[in-house]
Amino acid sequence: MYDIIIVGAGPAGISAAVYAMSRGKKTLLLERQAVGGIIGKVSTVTHYPAIVENETGATFAARLKAQALAAGAELVYENVQSVKLSGDVKQVVTDKGIYEGKKLILANGTTPRKLGIPGEKELAGKGMDMNAAAHGEQYRGRSVYVVGGADGAVKEAIYLSKLAAKVTIIHFEEKLGTIPEFRRKVEAAPNIEVLLNARLAAVYGEEQVEKLDIRDERDGSIRTVEDSGCGIFVYAGATPNTEMYTELELEDGYIPVNEKMETGLPGVYAAGDIRVKQVRQVATAVADGAVAAINAAMG
Repeated sequence: MYDIIIVGAGPAGISAAVYAMSRGKKTLLLERQAVGGIIGKVSTVTHYPAIVENETGATFAARLKAQALAAGAELVYENVQSVKLSGDVKQVVTDKGIYEGKKLILANGTTPRKLGIPGEKELAGKGMDMNAAAHGEQYRGRSVYVVGGADGAVKEAIYLSKLAAKVTIIHFEEKLGTIPEFRRKVEAAPNIEVLLNARLAAVYGEEQVEKLDIRDERDGSIRTVEDSGCGIFVYAGATPNTEMYTELELEDGYIPVNEKMETGLPGVYAAGDIRVKQVRQVATAVADGAVAAINAAMG
């Protein structure tokens, strides 16, 4: 029996674990893949207080993990399959076991959204749906395409511009939805082209991407670009990982909470990107985790 079980070891989950352990609570962290979540896969971490110089998602995630383990939290890599949220004892069923706890903090974030276009599934890992931090180097001197116009997409495009011969940002709106800092860097990069009012409509190839279709959102016309061996990096938003939380009322798939991070069920908290909130950043995730753990420890 645990005092607090935390689902997800991203910044929100790690923060919750550190605060829970500081209050003497027996704490279990359940993580499906790797500590850090989405932030662990980005090329660079920006705008977070006191980050080290040249901070990458991998280095940031490594320190998150080290801090949680140093605090004494138990970290288990298992895939959560179902949960029982109601009642005094919460139950979490994974692919390897069953865990029970008095309090539960849901911090398992979001999953990057797929485009659902022809060729996406078949070419995944073969040039399509690549990760800039992990795969950018293999496209040094080649051309790459970044799908998306928000901060996360544009930041990865800027990183890739230092490696690739050419970076093309494909965004469906009339202008990039990014902060002025990133917009200035895009404008200053000689090898970044921005295609607005455009969508990636299809990709073709077998062992690598050979060509791609780009649709003009204004008139629906399709332009086919032949670019053998290019890389395509997709940052088209995310979907909250809330499918198994059927006992909770959701808002657009996200979990509503109060200022204590409490959900509608006693003893169940939500923190980070998975909850209803205005700003989804590492800074707000760690704040959520701290608030959730402190209140869970008090109850």
